[in-house]
Amino acid sequence: MYVHVPFCARRCGYCAFVTYAPGDEDAGWEDRHRAWGRSAVREVEAAARLLGERRPTVDTVYLGGGTPTAVDASLLLGVISSLRREFDVADDLEVTVEANPDGLALHQLEELVGGGVTRVSIGLQSASAEVLRTLDRTHPAEAAVDAVAAARRAGARHVSLDLIYGTPGETDDEWDDTVALALACDVDHLSAYALGIEPGTRLAARVRSGTLTVPDPDAAGRRYEQLDDACRAAGLEWYELSNWAADDGARCRHNLGTWRDHDWWGIGPGAHSHLGSQRWWNHAAERDWHRAVDAGLVPAAGHEVLDDEARRCERIMLGIRLREGLSTAVGLDPGVVDDLAAEGLVHRIGTDRIALGRRGRLLADSVVRRLV
Repeated sequence: MYVHVPFCARRCGYCAFVTYAPGDEDAGWEDRHRAWGRSAVREVEAAARLLGERRPTVDTVYLGGGTPTAVDASLLLGVISSLRREFDVADDLEVTVEANPDGLALHQLEELVGGGVTRVSIGLQSASAEVLRTLDRTHPAEAAVDAVAAARRAGARHVSLDLIYGTPGETDDEWDDTVALALACDVDHLSAYALGIEPGTRLAARVRSGTLTVPDPDAAGRRYEQLDDACRAAGLEWYELSNWAADDGARCRHNLGTWRDHDWWGIGPGAHSHLGSQRWWNHAAERDWHRAVDAGLVPAAGHEVLDDEARRCERIMLGIRLREGLSTAVGLDPGVVDDLAAEGLVHRIGTDRIALGRRGRLLADSVVRRLV
């Protein structure tokens, strides 16, 4: 289950997700938070009712955003409680909550961990004050360090930091400092993503106006290699293209389920769902989402059914990202695989799987296109 919490203290300039922040609209934010909590519980109930006897056991719950910790912890725990009421859950249920460092309090983390949260994922993004300003982040880097320590004191089983590399103006030394700071924290997981310029964002407008340059893909490649080398030296190994973990237990099972093509159900405005060949996405506007949920409906704004070829393409696109590799049973052209291996982009695992090499990770999109 994915639970989308669409509220933030401020929208970051690079963010294209469904989010609302003070200043977007004049409204009582606490009332909107409580309304979100009520409707999210109703949507969980609707999902259970519609699935009926086909309800699977829930293995993971991921509370993302937005900033889940921007709302009261009791609202998040209310949704988790409704999931436990309506669905069978795994004995070792993984519950992840995303958090921004600013405004994060120890008592809030203690309440969440006490209510079943097992993973806390904190957005550091960069240790450079200048890069953070470019990204419209509102916290100093030190706040992320304090947030990691607070999550550990609260008893979180696993703590992760999120990083962004390739921001215009970022230097190699600044990225080195970011990686060093992240690895010096008491975390057992890192996620790092190359900055993308998404249409409709403030960052896109700044690039279009010429006040910011387009991110340099070669610089992003260097940053990735810097991070990968540093993680390996610190005992964190990559298990997915953008994720490193200290051991198997520290890997994010929720995201692994996505890359392994498992099903998920999305709760909240703008959330996407994946059930076999079915895909649908919720209304992004709060009003439309609330109205559909109040009527007992799946609040879908759109829906599609994928054919076999589209499903095959998905499995290739997702599976090749994993260190464990991609099964050749998805229908890969042996000649293309041979060419990619000769170029050092992929390597074989046994007789029936292929995985990306280091250079292949830098050129993963190209590899996917050729495999498809």
